[in-house]
Amino acid sequence: MTTGKRLFQYALHYKKTIIAALLMLTIAAASDLAGPFIAKKMIDEHILGIESVWYQTEGGEDAVEYDGNFYKKEQNLDQSEEKIDQARILQAGSQFVFISGDIAFDGERTFKNGNLIIEKNGETETYEGKALTSEELMQFYTPEIPKIVQLLAFYFGLLIIAAFFQYGQRFFLQKSANRIIQQMREDVFGQIQRLPIGYFDNLPAGKVVARITNDTEAIRELYVTVLATFFTSAIYISGIYIALFILNAKLAAICLILLPILYVWAIMYRKYASKYNHVIRSRVSDINGMVNESIQGMNIIQAFGREKEAQKDFERLNTEHFTFQNKLLSLNSLTSHNLVGVLRNVVFVAFIWYFGGESLNASSVISLGMLYAYVDYINRLFQPVQGIVNQLANLEQAIVAGERVFKLLDEEGIDISDKNIPRYKGNVTFDHVHFGYKEKDYVLKDLNFEAKHGETVALVGHTGSGKSSIMNLLFRFYDCQEGRIMIDGMDIKQIPRQELRKHMGIVLQDPFLFTGTIASNVSLEDPEITRDKVEKALKDVGADKIFQHLEKGFDEPVIEKGSTLSSGQRQLISFARALAFDPAILILDEATSSIDTETELIIQEAMDVLKKGRTSFIIAHRLSTIRNADQILVLDRGKIVEKGNHDELMERKGKYFQMYQLQQGATLAG
Repeated sequence: MTTGKRLFQYALHYKKTIIAALLMLTIAAASDLAGPFIAKKMIDEHILGIESVWYQTEGGEDAVEYDGNFYKKEQNLDQSEEKIDQARILQAGSQFVFISGDIAFDGERTFKNGNLIIEKNGETETYEGKALTSEELMQFYTPEIPKIVQLLAFYFGLLIIAAFFQYGQRFFLQKSANRIIQQMREDVFGQIQRLPIGYFDNLPAGKVVARITNDTEAIRELYVTVLATFFTSAIYISGIYIALFILNAKLAAICLILLPILYVWAIMYRKYASKYNHVIRSRVSDINGMVNESIQGMNIIQAFGREKEAQKDFERLNTEHFTFQNKLLSLNSLTSHNLVGVLRNVVFVAFIWYFGGESLNASSVISLGMLYAYVDYINRLFQPVQGIVNQLANLEQAIVAGERVFKLLDEEGIDISDKNIPRYKGNVTFDHVHFGYKEKDYVLKDLNFEAKHGETVALVGHTGSGKSSIMNLLFRFYDCQEGRIMIDGMDIKQIPRQELRKHMGIVLQDPFLFTGTIASNVSLEDPEITRDKVEKALKDVGADKIFQHLEKGFDEPVIEKGSTLSSGQRQLISFARALAFDPAILILDEATSSIDTETELIIQEAMDVLKKGRTSFIIAHRLSTIRNADQILVLDRGKIVEKGNHDELMERKGKYFQMYQLQQGATLAG
């Protein structure tokens, strides 16, 4: 399915609102486009209508008294009224001349010595007439003034109606657009929750953020501005063409040439603009990724004096973005306004040529009101055309952004299962497990071990030996390529990930805290974790002693990542979080490695409470912290090379013994 169709499908979620907006837009357009017709009527029938045929009458409404007689314009006569004598009022130069009777033909007029002379195509007619004074002329205009005022009032009323419905259509269109983008952002963020952890290994966080913010904002412009402009322009262009055909079908047909020209131009524009916009959106994503990475690693950048190098890398991306923005700007500048200007001039040349030719035709009479209406409609025609042309750049940006967003939405994710399983005990078995982050490049090789309910299993080994990979498999952040991992005899691949993780807790070496309070970081806003549970968990891990000096206690605000708290304080919150959720399986990943001695003593006291009745896995470099573990697995290059408790492994005097002696020696030397 194309990007355009998918964007259209999103719009269908709010089709009722959009249809209501389009109906309001149609009413607003019809009200607005009635203006030139009203102006034509006002000019031809009331302002220039004085040159219509007049008849002498007995008087009455709309009758004008002149030279002892009453006269009415032909259009103002009732069917019952008797027509006595015909008369005409014709303009010759700056004078208006009253003549009795009708004229044979109209043409160039001159008034001399009481005679009105009309010449056309070599023919001449002379009529006896009388020049009207300004007061007399005003008398003939007097019946038209109320009708002109009525037309003006009617036109003003239409403008109010148009303004009201314009407001309505803009409000509803923009409201539906904001709703669409709200839904799209929720879908994108929801998709991110569904994606496996492996997806983010090769996609920087900044690029993901760019999809949710920058790209969806570009799509918002599509619904708020681009489509609103296109809808408005389409309705206005349709209405203007209808009006033009009503006025003059032949010239309206000539103006239809505009439509295929616009279509061809849009196709050509998109061909070049698409290439530029793909690069621009990609560079925006790269810039976001780099800025995010630089902020996260600013302490390293400044500590190692890499500010200039980071600045150069940023300038390289920014310059490339600037270059392609300029190329797109040049494309827009060379085509949009220039194209509309050329088309406008071509139409006006056709207009002048056509009406000039018509004026030479003896049988054709073109009124000034017709000329005014046509010029007005042609001017109005190019306003929506200009609007469409100006929005093509935003349209292309939105489509490119849509491609990027839908590419993310199309990634294979993991749906949240409705299946519920009872809380498992926590008997864990690894049965001939092989795993690699890349295919056939195994980091875990033929792993076999069992952790029984209530046991504490410690994982030790050098960096890269596979300790964290075991935890990643247990949480099903990744799945093993060969073998099985079972909990209480169930293959974890058959357990929905959410249900599997629901009964697991983890404490990381560098715990992640969210913006909120200490209490909210323990409960994670889970309604099942009551305030009493939060406070009990914090007290059980000894946090009440650490946080007692804080002004708001457990309601003390926590900013992003808990940067105002010490490592030990963050770790205590993380321990309390794990305890509050009461997991069946607990994982401690280097949980005490970055904590001071005093805080470590507090945590060590709480760990016994935390581990009680649970299967616990401890990843540790400091071997002194795992002496009481029921089982210690020594890993080397993805394999278990030793297995047993502390005393058993020390008696073997193998790899564990060497590691322990080395650490103890380093401690004593220190």
